[in-house]
Amino acid sequence: MSDELIFYTHPQSRGRVVRWMLEEVGQPYRTEVLQYGTTMKARDYLALNPMGKVPALRHGDTVITETAAICAYLADAFPEAQLAPLINNRLRGPYYRWLFFAAGPLEAAVLNRMLGFVVPAGREVSAGYGSYAAVMDTLERAFSDCGDYLVGGSFTAADVYLGAHIGFGLQFGTIEKRPAFERYWARLSVRSARQRADSIDNALAAEQQRGAAAGDAKAEATGPN
Repeated sequence: MSDELIFYTHPQSRGRVVRWMLEEVGQPYRTEVLQYGTTMKARDYLALNPMGKVPALRHGDTVITETAAICAYLADAFPEAQLAPLINNRLRGPYYRWLFFAAGPLEAAVLNRMLGFVVPAGREVSAGYGSYAAVMDTLERAFSDCGDYLVGGSFTAADVYLGAHIGFGLQFGTIEKRPAFERYWARLSVRSARQRADSIDNALAAEQQRGAAAGDAKAEATGPN
């Protein structure tokens, strides 16, 4: 089997983070756009990802799911892109820390806030993230201490993954608009790879919307059977 990169996604999904990572890596890849409830649940795709969700990545005969895992995999699979500290470098510690802080405490805290769930008083120890405020304060300190990027002053996959959370949260109000967050996202949002990825997914989303509108117009014109 070839070493082709095949990227399974939907333009309105966490796949936008993986596309950004792929654009940072700079290797050719093929995109397979799947639809919620239909092709994501098709037998062939479920054989790759039994969860029936996107994103997923196939690299030759290797299948990777979960956004943070895909970002980490790509950084190691293509070391020439310099998106992760070398395996024997102790900066690997903070790299893993922030990559998986975003996948664990940050995502859980933000999702619970978005859904209106608040950890009951006195039960914070039972939650993996403690409290939303603790997560925000921890991030603010990290950005204040790290300089431009999270790990050793260099841009890494941890910035892609955690930065995407920050950008989404600032846009949709699930992350507080603290100056440290806004400065960090301002640096990341102008990266050429991020802008290319955004343009690709925005075009795919617009194409899908036009297709849906055309389908609705056709159904309205033909009327009920």
